[in-house]
Amino acid sequence: MFENYKVFKTDFAGRPLVVETGKIAQLANGSCLVRYGETVVNVAVTASEKPRDGIDFFPLSVDFEEKLYSVGKIPGSFLKREGRPSEKAILVSRVIDRPIRPLFPKDMRNDCSVVCTVMSVDPDCSPEIAAMVGTSIALSISDIPWNGPISGVSVGLVDGEFIINPTAEQKEKSEMAVTVASTDSRIAMIEAGANGVSDEDMYEGIIAGHEANQHIIEFIKGIQAEIGKDKFTYPSNEPDHDMFEAIKEFAIEDIKLALDTDDKKVRDARLVPIYEAVHEKFDEIYPDSEAKIDECLYKTQKFVVRRWLLDEQKRVDGRGMNEIRPLAAEIALLPRTHGSGLFTRGQTQVLSVATLGPVSDQQLLDGIDDEETKRYMHHYNFPSYSVGETRPSRGPGRREIGHGALAERALLPVIPSVEEFPYAIRVVSEVVSSNGSTSQGSICGSTLALMDAGVPIKAPVAGISCGLITEGERWMTMVDIQGLEDFFGDMDFKVAGTHEGITAIQMDLKIDGLTPEMVKEALEKTHRARIYILDEVMLKTIAEPREELSKYAPKMLTTLISVDKISEVIGKSGKVIKEIQAECDVKVDIEEDGHVFISGLDLENCQRALDIIETIAKDPEPGAIFKGRVTRLMDFGAFVEIAPGKEGLCHISQLDVKRTEKVTDVVNVGDVILVKVLEIDDKGRLNLSRREALIEVEGLTPENDVAPGRGGDRRGGGHRGKRN
Repeated sequence: MFENYKVFKTDFAGRPLVVETGKIAQLANGSCLVRYGETVVNVAVTASEKPRDGIDFFPLSVDFEEKLYSVGKIPGSFLKREGRPSEKAILVSRVIDRPIRPLFPKDMRNDCSVVCTVMSVDPDCSPEIAAMVGTSIALSISDIPWNGPISGVSVGLVDGEFIINPTAEQKEKSEMAVTVASTDSRIAMIEAGANGVSDEDMYEGIIAGHEANQHIIEFIKGIQAEIGKDKFTYPSNEPDHDMFEAIKEFAIEDIKLALDTDDKKVRDARLVPIYEAVHEKFDEIYPDSEAKIDECLYKTQKFVVRRWLLDEQKRVDGRGMNEIRPLAAEIALLPRTHGSGLFTRGQTQVLSVATLGPVSDQQLLDGIDDEETKRYMHHYNFPSYSVGETRPSRGPGRREIGHGALAERALLPVIPSVEEFPYAIRVVSEVVSSNGSTSQGSICGSTLALMDAGVPIKAPVAGISCGLITEGERWMTMVDIQGLEDFFGDMDFKVAGTHEGITAIQMDLKIDGLTPEMVKEALEKTHRARIYILDEVMLKTIAEPREELSKYAPKMLTTLISVDKISEVIGKSGKVIKEIQAECDVKVDIEEDGHVFISGLDLENCQRALDIIETIAKDPEPGAIFKGRVTRLMDFGAFVEIAPGKEGLCHISQLDVKRTEKVTDVVNVGDVILVKVLEIDDKGRLNLSRREALIEVEGLTPENDVAPGRGGDRRGGGHRGKRN
């Protein structure tokens, strides 16, 4: 039945990698089922027979589909089926897209789709890596034109040793999580997060990943040689050579004048009449070729920018190769938010805003890995007005999600633990002006916002990008690329870090890869640049996190109670905890391990709620003073509840500093009074004294000795206890 069924096996970082073809998804242009340990991913690639009309880009889509059955879960949504892709699925799709896209023909316009369906997950065998390898195999054996193969690995650093494709346990201990994709000769993609590792360790980890990829690339080449199809032909979208040369000759001098400015708005305005003049002259010569004429103008601009850089070391805005655009930083721009920071680099501006909330505000995750919550959240918005365009807002796209995740990854290593800072933290970066490297601007702005909010981050983080221009064996890098250098260049190498080391890397390429020398130079240049940004701009704006939170931020107290006391604090049907929250105007969250988080706008109310909870969970000590509510009156005294379920007797002799004839002369049911714990008898009953509390707290003096009674003490004062 399956005449073309083939199985290919190899070892991948000490675990079996098995590839099956010819059995599943046989109608796709290429497909394979990848088994890595007990992880199983099906990859199918398809392409349209004809190119799409009227577009000036290659329409490639990559989808990493998480199926919750792969980890034995039923989706938590109302519909009980998978909905829109999770943030992680989108990020993995981007990681797979970036190394494969430059290897497609530049002039192809046929729609191409890659679908990676995760069917089974072994926590020790990454489905993301299996999907990347499967994509490379499916494209290699298909008839779709593609100049692969590639391979990808993850690299960890545990106890000073680089680990290829670390297990779940090793990932917990690792100082970095780096994904490296490679061709047989070059490094094609880098995505990294790290706990401030040095540039040297990062470089060596990248090289270790590149070397590990070579074994899998040879394995894929063997599969392609055995069962690979011939690649189909397609109509090229490349403009006619004579058309390009004619338009370039006509417009190149005007384009040089238009591009030679540091102001994006001026540049765009200068280009408008050039486009009009070119179309007026060439639309009749080349009818029905408006899109290709625009393509020729784009290529002419690209030619000018690249020749300036390679031949003259000239940048469009006049900067040197290692010169950063003018920088500025501000904090506390928004009076009612918890923290805000504005970071400006040239014409790129990002306003970041930090918000603090109770730990229960953390994000709940419904995915295929073990991560169930996210306490630190970073969101990035890129409105159309930031680039002077007009379009309706439709929510964040994949690019926005990717840039937000990059900033989140860069800052996560410096976020204090929940024990040090018991808050959920959200930062939103609003790109208000864009001319290149907004993701790195959001990292700088967000560091400022967090420090302005009083978040005790471990160290400030800055981000910067490095560009690349190549021509044959010639190449050169430049720091802090702006929009044109990104569009017309070959690389956007983004690095974020502290003074001590790197926290995140993201590398985007338009060529087939980098040599180790290119990677090393990019790391060196971005290191110097980020130190300059930190010392000369950010730390001069705010040297350290504020000592006090904004008055509009919730105040947070935390304690740890015994697990077997949780039910007493919550009460039947939540009665006790609801009463505490209502009485003290706070929010109380209790975790399964006994950690209690109390949040509210008033610190005194938070403290009162904490005292009540600790009174319930821990037996009060003699000498402690409480505010309690009178619940019952007897001839011999009043019963006072100092916390839900904690009640004691205040004997008539202990109700006042003067002699008391009747209990109702001093208190009535419902009154809130100060009481001091005199003793806890052998049956756990509390003996309380309002008299002693008034003497100690308010400094009242007894008028006369009071006859001793049950639990009484004729003498004033008593040993000093803590006040609750």
